[in-house]
Amino acid sequence: MGNVNWNDGRLVTLNPGDNATCSGGLNSGQLYALFFYNSANNDASTTVSVVWSNSNPPVTLTVPGTTANQGLAALCFVSGDDTNTVSVAVGTATSGQIQAFIGSVKMPTNTSGMNNTALPIDGKYHDFAKFTRFYAVPASHWYTGTLNSNINQFISVQFKETSAVVNILNQLVDPSNVIKYAGNCDAQVKINSVTNQTYSWNFQGNGNQWVWINADSCQNTQTAKIALQSLSGVYAEFVA
Repeated sequence: MGNVNWNDGRLVTLNPGDNATCSGGLNSGQLYALFFYNSANNDASTTVSVVWSNSNPPVTLTVPGTTANQGLAALCFVSGDDTNTVSVAVGTATSGQIQAFIGSVKMPTNTSGMNNTALPIDGKYHDFAKFTRFYAVPASHWYTGTLNSNINQFISVQFKETSAVVNILNQLVDPSNVIKYAGNCDAQVKINSVTNQTYSWNFQGNGNQWVWINADSCQNTQTAKIALQSLSGVYAEFVA
């Protein structure tokens, strides 16, 4: 059994009986998601408990079993307005192993083991692999974002400071079994499910950072892509 200092939100590996604690690291006014992957070499599901309050019970998640570290993530959202500390523990009565990290516009501050990179605003597709965290600071005009995947139930998360959108392409089943909430932060999360391989949306930047994090498995992200395009030139031409 081990106790992990998780103040930087980095990618960690937890075995049965282990826990990881981010103490005082969650900021008021920011929304976070804990990403959990089952990395065991068997297909048994693993139970994880998320402690976020002394007066409220932990949130319990079942991280889907898989083989060869190929499963998708389970997510638990938590708001810095509800708590500045969060702890996760893997049950001792399980044979599973978990990989976990904290995602937001701030986290993780230690991106060792992850692909943390600026998303070019060039309108071109960029590979959106497992453990990828893209970030951008859109200016105050219109943009289009596009996700593309030919795999069923491809999941990713888009973060702003106080809100998040879970985008699901090619949805087949209800994702509620792998998406949980600590406290009342479910009002800050939108689940956007489409049955298509490609999803595009328009949004306005405001000079603040946006973040996109992959929440799917290795095999489900081999062909997944994301693109970000500025529409300011198109708009200027239209109104001229």
